[in-house]
Amino acid sequence: MTQRGRAGARPGGRPGGRKRRDEAEERVPAAPRVDLAAARARVRAVIEPVIADAGYDLEDVSVARAGRRHVVRVLVDTDGGISLDDVAVVSRTISEALDAAEERGDEVLAGEYQLEVGSPGVDRPLTAPRHWRRNRGRLVAVNGVTGRVIDTDDEGIVLDVDGTPRELRYTELGPGKVQIEFKRLDEADFGDEDDDDTDTDDGEGGE
Repeated sequence: MTQRGRAGARPGGRPGGRKRRDEAEERVPAAPRVDLAAARARVRAVIEPVIADAGYDLEDVSVARAGRRHVVRVLVDTDGGISLDDVAVVSRTISEALDAAEERGDEVLAGEYQLEVGSPGVDRPLTAPRHWRRNRGRLVAVNGVTGRVIDTDDEGIVLDVDGTPRELRYTELGPGKVQIEFKRLDEADFGDEDDDDTDTDDGEGGE
């Protein structure tokens, strides 16, 4: 961002570079005051159909104020995950949709905006059937139970809870959360299984 005006003396200024208030440097204007919740709803109404037509799911959209601009953050996902190429496609699709809405005279966002497109992280709540489907095989916590998602269908999911399958319908599921797993030390592959009998540097064998 370029900001006009610098501290210091200028022609006609007071000694030492101190300026009167009516001679203050030009300030970068702030973003127009808008109802952010209403702006978010307008943006979602414009971009959700075109994102769906492109084959992606809109997971979340937010609008925030940042100086003289607004920042529009969009999270999308699809089966198989999102690549950098997908992000580029979705960004272009969203920009074209917002530009088209502006050309029609629809007031979506006042002033300039910055668009950020990404995919949800593993910490996002699992709330829709597609979320569970895309996390098949992962360890999750839901309704006070921790288990591995071993199957999903239109009605619900099947969790492996300590070796016992447990069926849960979507209607009785609360928000799920993916659990971060770390390999146990005795299961880790250090790539040196064939070197177990190799002598140490001091010539003494291992115990």
